[in-house]
Amino acid sequence: MRQQRIEDIIKFLKENIEPLEDEAYGLGYRASVYLIDGTFLPCVIFRNPKTVVNLAIKRFKEEQKNTSIFSHSSGSGYYNIVKNFVTNGNCINDYDIDRVEKCKFAFPLSIQQQITGETTMGWTGFSVRMKDGKYFGFGTTFLFEFFQMPDGYSVDDIKEVINHSYVLKTGELRSHKVPFFDPPEDYKDSIIHRERPYFECYIDNL
Repeated sequence: MRQQRIEDIIKFLKENIEPLEDEAYGLGYRASVYLIDGTFLPCVIFRNPKTVVNLAIKRFKEEQKNTSIFSHSSGSGYYNIVKNFVTNGNCINDYDIDRVEKCKFAFPLSIQQQITGETTMGWTGFSVRMKDGKYFGFGTTFLFEFFQMPDGYSVDDIKEVINHSYVLKTGELRSHKVPFFDPPEDYKDSIIHRERPYFECYIDNL
């Protein structure tokens, strides 16, 4: 199979992947990627760079004018803003990609949109019911783009989301108190499938 060209990648993403909206970074197309050296990256988000570039320009201008929320906190706000945009995150180059395929760790948009609200500060716990009736617990701090899946299941097996809940090792579904300040006593007997780290790839004209 020949290496996909940029036009092929854009076409594949637009025809096969539901974009995830993000106010700060724009539309994100979640996929899996093989690099030209054979490396497999299971979780990659493709974006048009325009939104994040404009956001960076805006932040730089605010910091230079001392109008940002960080301008009076440490005296090094401008440096930290620039550092955040140019050194944080995991990025890959589009020309290093051999081919793109669907990702088995990205919830369908219809499922993603059922996850609502923090369970407690800095933590969102929820469960999913699979098409076979079994429940599995999930949880994340702030990242909702990709999740580890239970063995033998794919994201297409998910029937519904039960917010603010968790699942014990026995498969029993339990509800969280919202918000909670101390984890429930039986929380230690639960299995939580966590968010997965991911890479980003920016492509013009996407």
